[in-house]
Amino acid sequence: MNNQLLNTLYNAHKETQLFHRYIHLEHIKPLLDKLPKMYTVTSIGESVLGKPIYAVTFGSGEKRVLLWSQMHGNESTTTKALFDMFNTLAESNVLTLMLSACTITVIPILNPDGAEAYTRLNANQIDLNRDSKALTQPESKVLRDCFNSFKPHYCFNLHGQRTIFSAGKTNNIATVSFLSPAQDESRSVTPSRQIGMEIIAKLNENLQSQIPNQVGIYDDSFNINCVGDMFQSLNVPTILFEAGHYANDYEREITRFYIYQSLLIGLNYIATTNVTGAGYKAYFNIPENDKLFYDIIIRNVNMGSEQTPNIKDIGVMYKEILINKKVEFSPIIQKISDLSNFFGHKEYNANKHKVLDANNVLIQEGNSNDFVIIGNVKYSLKLT
Repeated sequence: MNNQLLNTLYNAHKETQLFHRYIHLEHIKPLLDKLPKMYTVTSIGESVLGKPIYAVTFGSGEKRVLLWSQMHGNESTTTKALFDMFNTLAESNVLTLMLSACTITVIPILNPDGAEAYTRLNANQIDLNRDSKALTQPESKVLRDCFNSFKPHYCFNLHGQRTIFSAGKTNNIATVSFLSPAQDESRSVTPSRQIGMEIIAKLNENLQSQIPNQVGIYDDSFNINCVGDMFQSLNVPTILFEAGHYANDYEREITRFYIYQSLLIGLNYIATTNVTGAGYKAYFNIPENDKLFYDIIIRNVNMGSEQTPNIKDIGVMYKEILINKKVEFSPIIQKISDLSNFFGHKEYNANKHKVLDANNVLIQEGNSNDFVIIGNVKYSLKLT
């Protein structure tokens, strides 16, 4: 599958009813209802607040793949990409081998309460990705029951990551990240992990041709409470997908395209290849993520006086807030320090001026500021 084909397929089949960051059950239910007969849609359980959790199953092959998205309700980019994939498979005949070689079950939104509230947690304020062992939550039980009954050979664990991540200790944004999770405390490179690593290496190979040096992998410290680690420990190759940031793409529409590609390439590779894990070593060429980005950095700020200047940098992070069913990005003064080892997605230079708020008061950590005043000039911190 070459980039030109993937681009053509995406442009033809992108689901236009899903966009921006706020995606919940009311958005996807009409799309599920109109899926063609090749898809079987079932309700496989309910959330804390009684919302249905849906699964979409398709394909007829012996290789079984389980995918789930929005375990964290505010991580919606992968859900958008899933519906782009549904449209592509229904309307294009270029991936018929995938459908004949694989049986695929997708849970588009595992945490519908969190999705509607636009929060990471479920309605009981529990992180479902720390509940894989205890299984205290209904959503966790739904996923485990699906895993047990479907008996997948592969799992895709679909998430979204914050704008802070860099691909290694560089100024390259981690636009997409992956992980083949550990399955034991010693983080052994087991056969199950090697299979996941080989698939990730193929996904990285494609992405490097388009977003070079913008792919990372996560730290593989073992935590049996995490779903990926749990399923990996059960010898099912499990791949973590993380949809990250790209340039000014706070709506995550560009990243959506790269996730879409990765889903299709990953599933097609499984369908057409006897994945043994022999190609796992290329996985270790992918840099481990670091946290080196702020949304905005204001450099060379005088936090002292004219007589005794104290030159610092200001790091601003956007806080995502749901207001009137729309996600707004509120600029928060996160850090005032020497940030010379960090990078901003946008940067200003104060040239040793003070940075003041709307009341002409020196900026303070923790404040929310839509704009700042530098040398009598107003600078907006809001997204444009």
